[in-house]
Amino acid sequence: ETFTPEGLDEALYHGAVLRVRPKAMTVAVIIAGLLPILWGTGAGSEVMSRIAAPMIGGMITAPLLSLFIIPAAYKLIWLRRHKKSVS
Repeated sequence: ETFTPEGLDEALYHGAVLRVRPKAMTVAVIIAGLLPILWGTGAGSEVMSRIAAPMIGGMITAPLLSLFIIPAAYKLIWLRRHKKSVS
């Protein structure tokens, strides 16, 4: 527990910023590969489109969780634990 609340903010910010480009590129490539499967009309397309749709949804929500929700939750938990140890 060497972080101050300000240092924690900076660490979370820089950690998220460093991961934006690689995550965005990965998500874009995977979604670009899944869209033809989702919109396909060939043999087996009914089954494959049902598989591709949730995968696209997951590829959109997972990076949002890892870039915004998880750091915010970590900060809240850290602040709560830090306040208990100070009191």
